[in-house]
Amino acid sequence: MRLILYSKPGCHLCEGLQEKLEQIQNLSFELEIRDITTREEWFGAYQYEVPVLFLANRQGAEVLLPRPSPRASVQHLEEMLRKYLAN
Repeated sequence: MRLILYSKPGCHLCEGLQEKLEQIQNLSFELEIRDITTREEWFGAYQYEVPVLFLANRQGAEVLLPRPSPRASVQHLEEMLRKYLAN
């Protein structure tokens, strides 16, 4: 499984979500960080929305996941991801 996190430098919400995702130990996934300032189309789409999290499915399509609360615990984030992996 691959998660894609659209982020930008200096975004504290992005950094917090990345740190929590990196702390998840009971799920196996690759985390890809995409800096929206490196591509015009990413910046245009997500400049006011970061952090944005997608799940890349087996067919390669990116499925938008709901944004977790910045107060969500690592455990809560893991439970949310499990739910989307089951579908």
